[in-house]
Amino acid sequence: MLLLFVQIMNAQCAMCKAVVESSNAPEAEGLNSGILYLMVFPYLLVGVLFYFIFKSKRKNKTLTFL
Repeated sequence: MLLLFVQIMNAQCAMCKAVVESSNAPEAEGLNSGILYLMVFPYLLVGVLFYFIFKSKRKNKTLTFL
């Protein structure tokens, strides 16, 4: 389905590029902040998931040796 809407997705990228290239600093800073905000949460979720997997595996290893 994404292949059908390639032109629409390219239009969005061009709009973001135009906002950043314009000399309007608050909009560019807002765009950069939004990108960082959206980027942080997937990494946090994956990190928490790996933490619980690691903790679970480590707990299982110690129980099997008792």
